[in-house]
Amino acid sequence: MGVRGLQGFVGSTCPHICTVVNFKELAEHHRNKHPGCTPTIVVDAMCCLRYWYTPESWICGGQWREYFSALRDFVKTFTAVGIKLIFFFDGMVEQDKRDEWVKRRLKNNREISRIFHYIKSHKEQPGRNMFFIPSGLAIFTRFALKTLGQETLCSLQEADYEVASYGLQHNCLGILGEDTDYLIYDTCPYFSISDLCLESLSTVMLCREKLCESLDISLADLPLLACLLGNDIIPEGMFESFRYKCLSSYTSVKENFDRKGNIILAVADHISKVLHLHQGEKKLEEMLPLGPNKALFYKGVASYLLPGQKSPWFFQKPKSLITLDKQVVSMSSDPESKQGVPMCTDPELKQGVPMCTDPESKQGVPMCTDPESKQGVPMCTDPESKQGVPMCTGPEPEQGVPMCTGPEPEQGVPMCTGPEPKQGVPMCTDPEPKQEVPMCTGPEPKQGVPMCAGPEPKQGVPMCTDPEPKQGVPMCTDPEPKQGVPMCTDPEPKQGIPICIDPESKQGVPMCTDPEPKQGVPMCTDPEPKQGVPMCTDPEPKQGVPMCTDPEPKQGIPICIDPESKQEVHLESKQGVPKCTHTEIKQKLPVGADSEFKLEAPMCIDPAIKQQDLMNMEPEVKQETLVSDPEILKVARAHHVRAESYLVYNIMSSGEIECSNTLEDALDQALPSQAFVYRPVRQRVYSLLLGDGRDGASTCPTVKEWFVYSGNPLRHPDLVRPLQMNIPGGTPNLKLLWLNQEPGIQARRLDALLGCFDLSSSREELQAVENPFKALCCLLIYLFVQVDTLCLEDLHAFIAQALCLQGKSTVQLVDLQLDYIDPRAVQLGSLLVRGLTTLVLVNSACGFPWRMSDFMPWNIFDGKLFHQKYLQAEKGYSVEALVEQNRSRLTKFHTLKSVVCKACVKENRRIVSKQHWRSHQPGNRQYEPDHWRRYPSSSG
Repeated sequence: MGVRGLQGFVGSTCPHICTVVNFKELAEHHRNKHPGCTPTIVVDAMCCLRYWYTPESWICGGQWREYFSALRDFVKTFTAVGIKLIFFFDGMVEQDKRDEWVKRRLKNNREISRIFHYIKSHKEQPGRNMFFIPSGLAIFTRFALKTLGQETLCSLQEADYEVASYGLQHNCLGILGEDTDYLIYDTCPYFSISDLCLESLSTVMLCREKLCESLDISLADLPLLACLLGNDIIPEGMFESFRYKCLSSYTSVKENFDRKGNIILAVADHISKVLHLHQGEKKLEEMLPLGPNKALFYKGVASYLLPGQKSPWFFQKPKSLITLDKQVVSMSSDPESKQGVPMCTDPELKQGVPMCTDPESKQGVPMCTDPESKQGVPMCTDPESKQGVPMCTGPEPEQGVPMCTGPEPEQGVPMCTGPEPKQGVPMCTDPEPKQEVPMCTGPEPKQGVPMCAGPEPKQGVPMCTDPEPKQGVPMCTDPEPKQGVPMCTDPEPKQGIPICIDPESKQGVPMCTDPEPKQGVPMCTDPEPKQGVPMCTDPEPKQGVPMCTDPEPKQGIPICIDPESKQEVHLESKQGVPKCTHTEIKQKLPVGADSEFKLEAPMCIDPAIKQQDLMNMEPEVKQETLVSDPEILKVARAHHVRAESYLVYNIMSSGEIECSNTLEDALDQALPSQAFVYRPVRQRVYSLLLGDGRDGASTCPTVKEWFVYSGNPLRHPDLVRPLQMNIPGGTPNLKLLWLNQEPGIQARRLDALLGCFDLSSSREELQAVENPFKALCCLLIYLFVQVDTLCLEDLHAFIAQALCLQGKSTVQLVDLQLDYIDPRAVQLGSLLVRGLTTLVLVNSACGFPWRMSDFMPWNIFDGKLFHQKYLQAEKGYSVEALVEQNRSRLTKFHTLKSVVCKACVKENRRIVSKQHWRSHQPGNRQYEPDHWRRYPSSSG
């Protein structure tokens, strides 16, 4: 994570930038300096998971009661000294960081293999040096924190940018995390979670000003340094030869410095001694060996620029235009509305101002508040000029008009990022239809002609940006410099098709991207790289995964992702242009009505969002998209940002999801990977959210799955089609499930949930089960039907541990000792926990028919306790012994077992003991991926 080599460099070469501080003292100082302002720390939760997970046992599936207790103590400690905590979680993996994500997952696979080898050799848990966080820890941590009353947000991009932006804009006490990127962002102070002593509330503050002083560079140089060293966007090897050239010319090398330290000092020295000499005179590509990586490098630098910030390294000469490819711009969340909508909060007005989304990146363009009109002014950064690119709004709250300025204050130059590094495509963005209007550019800036429309939607007129504001160009006055800025008015929606400019012909051509660019295969049009969907079929079908085949692949119908709604649009010639409509959610939403997790019941959308949230104008398209209803997509995003759902918005907006590593034994052929076990459930969720292609649609919707399992090299995602659901009365639509408040709808939600698990026939039996065991029984029925190698002893262990857990304290669970560790039990524990995360997905998609608390692991699962019951069942312990001679538990045990066994019999699955299984060895009829699914129709 973060900048390559910087963490070690700080520890070995620049330890003086680390200062021990005390949060209690800092909070008191903050209150004195800012009366009436609560000291707030922004927590990068993903960086803190290892710190928070203090239980000694981690191999058995997780000690969830202990973990919940540790989180409660963490929160209480800060609350006791008057510090407010805001927790951010990663909401998705950006396409630019997918390679890094894959690299880490493959590395984790090797670590897991070593863990299982150790278990088999020593029959015990490895030491903490081989620690691997339990499956689902990040997901369930969100709900644990919400249960504890904490504000928990899920990002719409990589969380570090939103964390840094939030900390800066809300004058926070600091950022708590473990990522050297926070040393690069020019934001509030950065505190280390790994050095935190909770008892004394002391930790280490890493000072970026002292780092700059040691390196003899300025704060504005840090993004440049980070990209030259390598980070999650810029591969470390991209500038390796350049770094060693810097090192060879660096004369002040000290013998006690390590090689990484030498390189960092050498690159910093090159920045201060060489690049600064020509700063403002030459472009970076003239001073650095950027080559074909120029656009990616600019994007890497821009990714560190927070709202309102600019880089002195983006220099633009008047004779040419250079734009960022897929420029990264900023996004943050509104703490006041708690909707998590991309916002920039005015510290005076305390009002959220929305942010406009850049179609190339997955990030929003920050909108700052005009102090005179009190309206949102979008801001972005011109990659070449030294100035920020202001975007001004019209007189109406929903009529924000984006504006860009050139290097001179009087020049209005709308900018856009072209799909190719060498193609600068100026563009005007209209926040009303949420479409981008491309400009044709020549070698001179005056040739840029933005395709804009008049004030009326039907009056589309080309507009030329003239540096002289007296030539009749529509203008908007910026409140700060008081200078006229050329303004682009509302373009006609039909002109909003993103194109790239051919540098040879100067003509617009469709933008095409390839999920595997190295192959050079023409693919679909994808303004957002994360959402690229291969057209027709996958050239490398993997293990029988169903593909979405275009009925006429020779026609090459491109699939375009709408930049705002992130919906797929099939485009033929000039058709398929999104049409904009204005919609507002006025109903109170019954979804999320769970008081334990502080979800709003009924859920109401913040009135401010009706004017400010960009999602209230999702385009309505004429041709098929992943999700065509803007109202539904808006609700899904609100739940996502508030961390109340799991994967639902990712599926609906981009059609792409991922799941990290699970403790699975790659050498155990008897137990399938959780990725395959729960895939049919996910496929039915896809059908519920996206449809299954049975309504006459020309193409089938597909979801790209980046799931880690043995043998998957993760070179490209599995393309998975929806699976038809069997629900009494038919599959209900999302408006019915999510927005309808009639009393009988809750039963329909439950029907949908059981339909996702294909357990509609067991509805009555499951309804009779008491909470919290209802969800557990549903999951166990599904598991035992799907996996033939699960035996009666496994069922006994699962049920017995859930029952015994209810009567045990956290201290008792801590003191529980195991005779030895069994590798099969380790994988079974992880398999069940992944099932609980799947339940979170299904419950979210179906409108929350069950309380989330019913399948939170601290209520129904404990890793060590399950392992103990598993080992006892293996040894032939009686049921009475498994439930610890408790009659009440014994009665419940037989009831739950009966429900599971009867439901499995309905599916022609008879659960037998291991002794019977060993004599017959039926194998696993669905383990081979090509034959995985229960029903032939699931393969498409």
